[in-house]
Amino acid sequence: MQEDAEQKFDSYAESYEGLHRSSVAASGEDPAYFHDYKVDRLRRDGLLRGPLLDYGCGTGNLTERFARAREVDELHGYDPSAVSLDEARARAPSAELHTDTSTLPRAHFATAVLSGVLHHVPPRERAGVLATVRGALRPGGHLVVFEHNPLNPVTRRAVAACPFDDDAILLWPWEARRLLRRSGFDEVRLDYIVFFPKPLAFLRRLEPRLRRVALGAQQMLVAVKR
Repeated sequence: MQEDAEQKFDSYAESYEGLHRSSVAASGEDPAYFHDYKVDRLRRDGLLRGPLLDYGCGTGNLTERFARAREVDELHGYDPSAVSLDEARARAPSAELHTDTSTLPRAHFATAVLSGVLHHVPPRERAGVLATVRGALRPGGHLVVFEHNPLNPVTRRAVAACPFDDDAILLWPWEARRLLRRSGFDEVRLDYIVFFPKPLAFLRRLEPRLRRVALGAQQMLVAVKR
């Protein structure tokens, strides 16, 4: 899988931002909104802390933001695409970046973030990815998974229209939660996030109260390594 992912995202590294912008156009927002949303959510939940691992960091959209966060005193990123990591390195020069999971420190990280990663991983390989991440987390460390919510029809349409999501196999929320539990994580929590497009931005203050409503465009899962 790693070789396939490397080739795929090497080819999309330069065009990724533009393609992402097109895929989220229906929201009325730029991709930066969604990156900032995730960072703000991590901060609000007390999960923006180091050492932090951005697993599947790509071109560094989140990595760059983590590097600027005062709460993160040590930052690592992993991605199989060396071309993507070249861009991430330019955006977050203070981060330690890895193209091989064998170089990740073991039992080290307080938080590991997988943002839009698992839907690119063949289902039979997802448990292996989570085992790798679990091995990198310290006891008591938190795993945070952001994934598209296939229960939201706008999300499904956006994924179908996005060229680099042509291999996407979306995770149903109950499937994602079960996967984390079977991978040895405890206290698995599932929240739904990102509800309102820009024209309805005045309603966004209500979103924390809607976390159990299964129509959010994204799902956020938080789990603990014991």
